[in-house]
Amino acid sequence: MPSDVIEAHVSRLPPLTDDDWVPRVVDRADLERALLAGGIAGTATHPVENVRGNIQMLLEHDPDKEFGLTRLQEGMTLDRVLGLVERAAGAPIDRAARFGPVEIRSGPVLDACLAAGRRLARAGEHGESVVLATGHPTGLAYLYHELAIELARRGAQIRLLGRGARWRDAGSDHDWQIEHYDGVAMLSDGRVPRHTHRPDAMHRMLDEGRPDLVFADHGFAGAAIEAGVETISIADVNDTALLVAKAQGRTEHVLVFDDHVDPNAYWPVFIALTA
Repeated sequence: MPSDVIEAHVSRLPPLTDDDWVPRVVDRADLERALLAGGIAGTATHPVENVRGNIQMLLEHDPDKEFGLTRLQEGMTLDRVLGLVERAAGAPIDRAARFGPVEIRSGPVLDACLAAGRRLARAGEHGESVVLATGHPTGLAYLYHELAIELARRGAQIRLLGRGARWRDAGSDHDWQIEHYDGVAMLSDGRVPRHTHRPDAMHRMLDEGRPDLVFADHGFAGAAIEAGVETISIADVNDTALLVAKAQGRTEHVLVFDDHVDPNAYWPVFIALTA
């Protein structure tokens, strides 16, 4: 049975549009249109000033931007990291611009999802152990939830690591704990799951066991990559640590798209991942 925390979390989500979340063949052009219509691709929520600012903080070793990864600054400059964002998003970024939009094109989103989907298919075929974890418990909730169900249906072993883990930071007035919503790990403050960049929950999960594959974002993904666990990750255009790790050859699949729109809008990502 779900905990009170998960019940509170589910109550905050819009109703699931069941018919959309069914693995099936959908024409590529229709998927690209759906990505744009849902805001997953198109004009990113985060403008160029936010992207540039986050990159600069990453280069200055801000732990909130490093996602638990080390050595991200080696050989990196603001211009080079902007280039990584450009290539992943499929659209140029004006280096002279200090304000204005950043574009995400739908084609690269689908290409990345299809490539990652082939790896997920192998996980099911070979009965591999998989951990799913998100620091975006609202926007990405249904994508992770439905993906966990589909992976299990195809034969993967969904591992629920860190159940019961509880800790408190110095100076904090509450405990942190790891909650699971139908196979997906999230960091909770004891009341609701929280948006987080922190890697420490994944550290505790990996202390309990080492899965064959992790599907995650933010610090959950960064900590898994740092530990040498094969990881498929999601990154928005202003979350560049995972792209730098990919450029350094430490991870292969990083899916770049807007990570905080309507939870139901991510169905075309799900379709591409399960194709």
